[in-house]
Amino acid sequence: MSLISQIIVNADNELRYPSIGELQSIDSYLKTGEKRIDISCTLRDKEKEIIQQASKNIFQIHPEYIAPGGNAEGARKRSLCLRDYSWYLRLITYGILAGDKNSIEKIGIIGVREMYNSLGVPIIGMIDAIDCLKKATNQFLNEEEIIIVAPYFDFIIQGMS
Repeated sequence: MSLISQIIVNADNELRYPSIGELQSIDSYLKTGEKRIDISCTLRDKEKEIIQQASKNIFQIHPEYIAPGGNAEGARKRSLCLRDYSWYLRLITYGILAGDKNSIEKIGIIGVREMYNSLGVPIIGMIDAIDCLKKATNQFLNEEEIIIVAPYFDFIIQGMS
């Protein structure tokens, strides 16, 4: 649900008009619309480079993952890890476009810890992986864009913690 939809639903549930603060949130959302679209395009267009850099970094932090017996040992397991990176990067763009974190929570955070635990994937490794993804993404953004994007990565990291 987008920020605007969420504000409308909340106000309607409470049988009231949107508050001044909510209207200011909508105003800010609308003013940053073009910037959020630009960021989403950058993430889409630079996906391969971002994932390549993030995967290089995570395997430097956790070389045991690609060692024999590791969670990312071999081409098949490694490609599954990279598929998850792509999926998380897409989730970030959904949140940026919607202007809130609900889509990330509904699609990607609920149950993620349990899923990774059941697969034997170390949660700390996934947290580090998302942090590597965040840092790799930041290389393609300016300061203003990083400020917009960072809370979405942090939300995923916090949700896994």
